[in-house]
Amino acid sequence: MIYEIGQKSYSCPLLLTLETISGKWKGIILWFLLEEKVLRFSELKKKINSAVKITDKMLIQCLRELEKNGIVSRSVYPVVPPKVEYSLTDLGKCLRPIFDELVKFGLLHAL
Repeated sequence: MIYEIGQKSYSCPLLLTLETISGKWKGIILWFLLEEKVLRFSELKKKINSAVKITDKMLIQCLRELEKNGIVSRSVYPVVPPKVEYSLTDLGKCLRPIFDELVKFGLLHAL
């Protein structure tokens, strides 16, 4: 069976999943959104920078990719200055058990 997302095709759903959530930054972005539910751009950047440094450009790029793939939702409020909030879609929330298991693995691996 072939799985298509946008213009890309995958022969394996695992490959699709890994490409969707993999990379240096996507995992930590998703982790904080799983934990906090809703974050403004500056709040998300501050939380990420408490662990590792990320540039605005890279954070924006990753958020756009996650939004394009239906994992993250972006809400813009018509105020000055503009208020933008990020949260997980229902599809993004389905990642919770996966991330819980990844954390368990990390803790076991660190022993």
